[in-house]
Amino acid sequence: MTDLDASHSAGSAPATESEIAGAPAPVLAPLAGDPAMLGLPTFIVGSVALGLVLVGVVPATAVGASLPIILAATSIGLIVATIWSAAIGQSAVASIFGIFAGFWLSYAVLVLGLVHGWFGITILAAAATQELFLISWLVIIVVLTLATLRLPLAFTLIFALVDVALLLVLLGTEEASTGLLKTAGYVVLAFAAVGVYVFYGAASLATGGTGVPLGKPVQH
Repeated sequence: MTDLDASHSAGSAPATESEIAGAPAPVLAPLAGDPAMLGLPTFIVGSVALGLVLVGVVPATAVGASLPIILAATSIGLIVATIWSAAIGQSAVASIFGIFAGFWLSYAVLVLGLVHGWFGITILAAAATQELFLISWLVIIVVLTLATLRLPLAFTLIFALVDVALLLVLLGTEEASTGLLKTAGYVVLAFAAVGVYVFYGAASLATGGTGVPLGKPVQH
């Protein structure tokens, strides 16, 4: 009987490939990390792009100017951050990133659909379609804002500013007001700035530094 046969005689467990090769079996560590390190910067870059479009950095006819960033960076980045959060058991974070991934992706589909006539929406119905989109997302983001008041104040501020921006865009669309849309653009840039602050703190912690104060929660 060979040594290999003797070491795995009757009643013993079958040898693994690592044991046969003489190496110890690898130890698999649990998934870890901070999904915000991906979710926040991709959220920020899409917000900055949309805010600049709304304030008039590009001509009014260039409604799709922000879509390359929103589709290729923001949507994909937030989807990956959502999966990452869910994989490590952070349900609340996964919900937040998933909601915003849905918002940005559906916004891109809406703009592309209206520009290319994908959904059979006439020009006369375009404004009403945008209003439907904005009302639907305003409802869920308001609920998200109220449901996450136990988070640090910085997060509540981001969500509240998103609510205000959606409301301003809705009113600007209903009244065809470029002034309201431009104001909404500045609000978008404002919540992007708060996002930059939160991301800086997360990046500082991830690289061995200290975080930044995020404020006391509204609800304890």
